[in-house]
Order: sequence, then C-alpha cells, then structure tokens
Amino acid sequence: MVSRVRVWLNRTYAENVFFMDQLRRNPSDRAVEIHATHGDADSPVLAAADTAELEPEGLSPAGYVEYALAQCRRRGIDVFVPRLHQSAIVAHRAEFEAVGTALLAPPPEAVAVFRDKVVAYEAVQAVGVPVPPWFRVRDADELLAAVEELEAGGHRACFKPASGAGGVGFRMITRSPFSLTHLSGFPTPYVQLDLVLDALRRSEEPVDWLVMPRLEQPEVSVDCLTGPDNRVRLAIGRVKNGRRRGFTLQEQWLEPARLVVEGFGLHYLSNVQFRMFGDTPVLMDVNTRPAGGLHQLSLCGVNVPWLAVQLALGEDPGTVTPPFLGQDYTVVAGPRPLRPVSIPQQRPETEAPLLPAVPAPAQPGSVQTGAALPL
Repeated sequence: MVSRVRVWLNRTYAENVFFMDQLRRNPSDRAVEIHATHGDADSPVLAAADTAELEPEGLSPAGYVEYALAQCRRRGIDVFVPRLHQSAIVAHRAEFEAVGTALLAPPPEAVAVFRDKVVAYEAVQAVGVPVPPWFRVRDADELLAAVEELEAGGHRACFKPASGAGGVGFRMITRSPFSLTHLSGFPTPYVQLDLVLDALRRSEEPVDWLVMPRLEQPEVSVDCLTGPDNRVRLAIGRVKNGRRRGFTLQEQWLEPARLVVEGFGLHYLSNVQFRMFGDTPVLMDVNTRPAGGLHQLSLCGVNVPWLAVQLALGEDPGTVTPPFLGQDYTVVAGPRPLRPVSIPQQRPETEAPLLPAVPAPAQPGSVQTGAALPL
C-alpha cells in the first residue's frame, strides 16, 4: 500500500487554502495530510489543515530553524514548504533530510540572490533578461534625484522596499498637492512627493527603496516548476490586465523566465513577474516560493502543487505541458471557515492507521479568500 504524504506549510498566505485543496485532490489518488502553522490564530490555513498550531513569536532565524526541525521530527513531515525564514531554513537542508523531510524550496544561493531586488536586477540583467531603469535610494536627496531623472525621461516614478514581498510598501509618486480630492473615494497608492521628502528628512533611520518608472499592463506572472537538475518541468504565464485574467505560453514571457529559474537554480516552485516598459517586457519581481495565485493553473488542467510534491519526493513527473489553456477569468472573494478560538482537536501522533479526514464544522467566523471565476 502506498503510504500517505505529510506536507507542512508554515505561516503561508491565506490563498494557499487552495494549494492545500489541490494536494488532497491529487491525480495520483495519494493520501495527503497537511500540517499548518501560523502566527495568526484566524488564518484560514489553520482551519483547512489536518493538524495545526500557533507558531511561537520572537524566534530568531536560527531559533526558528530549531523549531522547524522539531516540528518535522514530531509531525513526521515528508515535504516542508517554507515561507517564513526561508533563507535560514534552506541553509540547513541536510539536517532536514536527516530527519526524513524534503524541502520544497530553492538552494540558499538562489534565495540569497532574490532577497534583495537590487542584487536581483543586477544579476538577471547580466544573463540577458531586460529590467527597467532603477535607482536605489536611502534618503530624501537620493529620492528627489531619482524622481527628477525619471520624470525628465517622461516617466512616472514609484518606489517599493528593496526587500519585501506581496506588494507591501509599493507607492506611486505624484506632485499634486494634498487636497480634499485625495480624501474622496477609496484610498489609492499615490503619495505626494513633498510629504514623502518631508517624512524622510524627519526620520532618524535611512530607508532602502527601489525607485523605478511605473510599468504598464499587462502583468504576466510565470509560474515555474524546476527540478534540482535546474531543468524547467513546467512554465505557464498568468496574464493580469485589470480585472481580466488569462493564461499564456508565449515565449516572450516564458523564455526570460526560464533564463532566470534555470540560470540561478530556482528549484521547485517559483514565480517570475513581468510588466511592460514601453514596448518591452521587463522583469518586475522574482518569488522563490509558490505564488498565491498558483492554484489558478488548475483552469489549465494541471495540478502544480502535487507535481511539485512529487518532484520533492524524487518522483520526477518529467516535462509537463498543459492539455489546454483555460478561458479568461476574474477573481472574487468567498468565505472560508475559521478554527474555533482554541486549536481544534488534533489527530493522534501515532503510527496507527489514520481514518479519512473529516472536515471541521463551519464556524461562525469566516475570512474572505480569492476564488477564480470565468468571465
């Protein structure tokens, strides 16, 4: 009898409830059990998991590695998909392998390149992948000089942290004075240049921002599955243009994505994002982890989370071509159950045969997560 597969996701995004669903509905009909940990007791991934617990707060990266190793030993984890402290965890891959856990994450050298967007832009530009103009700024004078140079070239300036994920800290610069106009309607990412400069001059700490021109749509996120031999097994682009979403296999997007993931050893699941700078697709960002929207590739007839777990277990699926490209779609919010106030009843930590998972009853609380619907 084929044994179950035990997968752990640590402090992952809410959207990965769909990642978990796909693992359970795998085409191999393999039993999958999912362990989830998080710092937020109301994260929907905790309710969606077979076993779950809150993570301790305040651990250093080294302390978190010890915590993670203990989790893997105690929970019998076969595949660990690390998000929090990914760089520290992958540096200890041999120790996880020693306790029987495969890491579904790139090697430390690859993670290090893409932790800092400036280092990443320099690196990918050296292998022939186009990048937009960019400036690294740490104070008000450097910000003003960068904005003026971009505006002289006819561009709108924006900035984001040199390290970060999920669009946190992204802002677009405007010279329009602050007025009641900015207090009507919904908040926007636009910030007044004079207010930003004033805040920087009053701050006692330097910033570390990447300033660049505002890039145009479409945005294409290429989800890649790559083996430890640096060879891409699957690459599909998800196209975002306003509310409308779709898929692409056009080489203008896939070829530079392959150059990045194969050239830098981004093993297993990664995501390479592009936007337009004039008529040229340029790199916007690289994620060394599964993208939150990865589950949307199910609309193309492929279960990428399961393919990745197979690859991590040494069961190479080979090169995978989607049987079709799904129709255009949009993303809407929907409710997901939350766990009770206390951690739900856990499965016994024994080697006894496990009964099929019984879904937890819906709780009064819920959280909104995104599901794909056709247009």
